Amino acid sequence: MIKVSVLYPNAPGSHFDLEYYCNSHMPMVRDKLGAACKGIAVDAGVAGEGGGAPFAAVCHLFFDTVEAFQAAFGPHEGPIMADIPNYTDVAPQVQISQVIINATRSNTGELHLHRAD
Repeated sequence: MIKVSVLYPNAPGSHFDLEYYCNSHMPMVRDKLGAACKGIAVDAGVAGEGGGAPFAAVCHLFFDTVEAFQAAFGPHEGPIMADIPNYTDVAPQVQISQVIINATRSNTGELHLHRAD
């Protein structure tokens, strides 16, 4: 499994509309990427080393492979990227990672590790 992380720097004087991002942009992205996208998560920056959060927000998109991401994103890149000025004035940074460990808690509170081997 791979994770596409889209990071929005929290630059001085920058703007990021988290409400628009979560309620308009991300549903549009989810719909356009379709079944190839196995999951999404959005993080709002709270704090970082030395004080303020280095990123206003971070989005994570999960896919089986890099090729699956490219095939799903490619045809919709234009409309997805054109929506960016509606919620921020900073350029996003993108990182594609291989998910090595993913963990969830059961109803009993036990932590279950899911390793990609």
